[in-house]
Amino acid sequence: MAFIDEHTLTELAEEHGVPGDVARELAGLLRPCVFLVRYEDLPERGRADLGRAGWTGGLPSLPEGVDWPDGAGPFVLGVDCAALPRDRLDIELPPDGQLLFFSTFKYEPDNAVVLHVPAGVPTVERPLPEGLDDQEAVAYEPRPLYALPGLTIDHDWYGSPAAKAFEGARAEDDEALDCFVEAVVNSVHGGPAPHSVAQIGGFSDQWQVAPDQDGLVLLAQISGNGVDHRLFTLNLTVGIREDIAAGRWENLLHVQQC
Repeated sequence: MAFIDEHTLTELAEEHGVPGDVARELAGLLRPCVFLVRYEDLPERGRADLGRAGWTGGLPSLPEGVDWPDGAGPFVLGVDCAALPRDRLDIELPPDGQLLFFSTFKYEPDNAVVLHVPAGVPTVERPLPEGLDDQEAVAYEPRPLYALPGLTIDHDWYGSPAAKAFEGARAEDDEALDCFVEAVVNSVHGGPAPHSVAQIGGFSDQWQVAPDQDGLVLLAQISGNGVDHRLFTLNLTVGIREDIAAGRWENLLHVQQC
């Protein structure tokens, strides 16, 4: 309930013919997230006030003495932690500095690495390392990204007791409930969520079996075609909350779906 106000929830429930108890149960299955979106994909209202919160491509800048992570793939995403709307996340991230994501979209991301570079630390841009094959030796085109708050709902929301009881009453209630959930998730934007290059936190928008379950939560998902338009893959990075909060990035699990 903290992620959607009571008035909006009541209005949407009445509009879609969903009982209040069902609406409140589903609202309890929401989790906030932050979408990282290209400027041209942002809603026009308010876009001029936004500053860069992340970027794709280019070459990473790392502290002195820190080389390109051993065996890591290309640099694909940087996130400015201080620029994220922290009230729109329920995972604990560093308050400042940059999260840098190295991965591949062309193979299983066994060489994926996440690094945190603290704010104020002198850095130097690192060139592509030697030894990458022709498919991996690439610096993607740099593109800025902007933070947009979002809402997500549990992958298995349709299995909640109140939802199952409501859907079982009448066949036409299936569509009403789907439309209600879509409206609730989109309520934070006042319309459909724009295409995002990456998502920080929340429930994953997985294409296959969701990796963020059984105690694992989503840190980030990155759309391959948001970095390289030829790559239709989705890379997801998950971990337990305690590891994410403590910055134990080496414990994260990296999954690719296509």
